[in-house]
Amino acid sequence: MTSTHRCTDFRVSLAETLPVGVGMFPLGITFGLLVVQSGLAWWWTPIFSGLIYAGSLEFLLVGLVVVVTPLPSLALTTLLVNSRHLFYGLSFPLHRVRGRLAKAYAMFALIDEAYALTAARAADSLSSKRILWTQAFLQSYWVGGGLAGAVVGGWLPSPIRGLDFALIALFTVLALETCRKGQDLPGPVLAVGCAVVARLVVPDATLVVAMALYVLGLLARYRFTDRAGADGAVDA
Repeated sequence: MTSTHRCTDFRVSLAETLPVGVGMFPLGITFGLLVVQSGLAWWWTPIFSGLIYAGSLEFLLVGLVVVVTPLPSLALTTLLVNSRHLFYGLSFPLHRVRGRLAKAYAMFALIDEAYALTAARAADSLSSKRILWTQAFLQSYWVGGGLAGAVVGGWLPSPIRGLDFALIALFTVLALETCRKGQDLPGPVLAVGCAVVARLVVPDATLVVAMALYVLGLLARYRFTDRAGADGAVDA
């Protein structure tokens, strides 16, 4: 009976993650290409993907590592980019995972896609094996794509120009689509404003300062809208 459940968890997790893997694998190829064509050895790709395992942060770190960014800046950038994962833990069904090592891996592999596939379902319907298989499959797509990209990048006779802009283009499209659906104009305007201010004031640390300003801006905006909503409710 236990063996049957294990096979079911394996098959269900594979079926659920394959559509996500269709998107993760090609993006992983892009990351592998970027690593090799940035002048780093191919083996940096599995190190980034296996130990850091945070897609957007990995793209950022390639550029930061190449220019030998100081460790404090790297640490602050990592905190700002991945701080959203702290909130994932509030509803991620970690209590369903059995074993200390299994829990440690589940926390490490809690990426956006894993959260989306687990948090949307009732915790009682998820077994420990199903959660772990889901996360393992997702990481295999990413690491596999990165290795494939690194190998292909090593064979190419000349570098691909503009490859480092791939992630920026991706997030630009996602941001535009989000704005179109949610009609949230202040958010992008705030982000652009923070970037411009950081570039003008602290050109040597534009990324870190812009992200810090944006976080503070979002907190201030939330505080203002929350207070405005409360005042409106009282007046009503």
